[in-house]
Amino acid sequence: MWRNRNVWILLTGEFIAGLGLWLGIIGNLEFMQDKIPSDFFKSLLMAGGLLAGIAVGPWAGRLTDQSSKKTVMLGAGVMRAVSVIFMLIAIHTGSIWWMLIFFFLIQISAAFYFPALQAALPLVVAEKDLLQLNGVHMNVATLSRVLGTAVGGIFLVIMPLYMLYIFSLAAYIILFILTLLLNIDETKADLPATGRALKKAGFKEVFPVINKLPIVAMTLIMTLIPLLFIGGFNLLVINISELQDSSAIKGWIYTAEGIAFMTGAFFIKQISYKFSPYNILFASSFAIGLSQLLLYMADQPVLTILAFVIFGFSIGCFFPTASTIFQTKVPKDFHGRFFSFRNMLDRVTFQVVLLITGFLLDVVGLQWMCVIFGGTTLAATIIFYVKHRKTHMVCEPERQAG
Repeated sequence: MWRNRNVWILLTGEFIAGLGLWLGIIGNLEFMQDKIPSDFFKSLLMAGGLLAGIAVGPWAGRLTDQSSKKTVMLGAGVMRAVSVIFMLIAIHTGSIWWMLIFFFLIQISAAFYFPALQAALPLVVAEKDLLQLNGVHMNVATLSRVLGTAVGGIFLVIMPLYMLYIFSLAAYIILFILTLLLNIDETKADLPATGRALKKAGFKEVFPVINKLPIVAMTLIMTLIPLLFIGGFNLLVINISELQDSSAIKGWIYTAEGIAFMTGAFFIKQISYKFSPYNILFASSFAIGLSQLLLYMADQPVLTILAFVIFGFSIGCFFPTASTIFQTKVPKDFHGRFFSFRNMLDRVTFQVVLLITGFLLDVVGLQWMCVIFGGTTLAATIIFYVKHRKTHMVCEPERQAG
């Protein structure tokens, strides 16, 4: 795998683009803190961009399946770079409406880019290397997040806000150039005539495929559980910073969570030899719930960092496992539509959680909101685990009888 030129291009591109993304996110938080006092209105603004991404999801899925993955990624890269221009206008004018256009474009570009990327990974390496590549890819993304947030915080002190977006734009241009260098053999996904007909079918054809694959359907539902934490992550960080009256805690949170995530993603291949994918998913989900409950004591810096360490390690194990299940169990001719559907589902859930987070932060406050989310996560995990155990016990005698 490490001799594969495409792997190095993808990982390098992910790192550079991640730096640009997180420089922009730090800039977004700074701009919104200055212009928008209400957490709920902040969440509404971010949710507006998510709606745009959801709207183009079906088209993005069909286009990814019916055309070159590389071409889709290049087109998304152009849109991502153009979006930054509107954020620079927002800073110059002080208007949140230009920022809303920025959110629209950046989310639309993501709606095309990420399904194409996920569909491209199985074409780049052998199936046996997918779990390792998913873990390394997520580690690179997390490393870029840790460095991006740290550098972004430093840049805010020593230079004007708009310079963060200039660096972000430069990163997106470099990503575009690196994507041009990709050489993906898409003949691996060549199909017989019936397969090609399905490939050209509509977006809704992905739903019968999901229904026929219980392991995929269950994993798809399970991936929504971490979004209770991730959906309002930035709002949580802002409120913890205000609760502790410390700007430095924001950097510590991002760094601790990022390092813990990388640790989990690094060890996932070793863990996967000893435990089934579902045991990993359920254990990780349960730990996420515990980390949310721990934030009831978010006024204590040490316990706050501990909560984010537990959360980071858990999702570091969770997401590579889930991605590998999807990439190996879903037929390749449906990868574009499936990953686009997953992207849409994540965005809808993300939007709902974002709005709920903003509302609960205004109404009940950070600590009780974390108790509500933690309790919900633990309850959902237990319900899914019991259901999975019952299904497994029913299916096992049938397999033995067969």
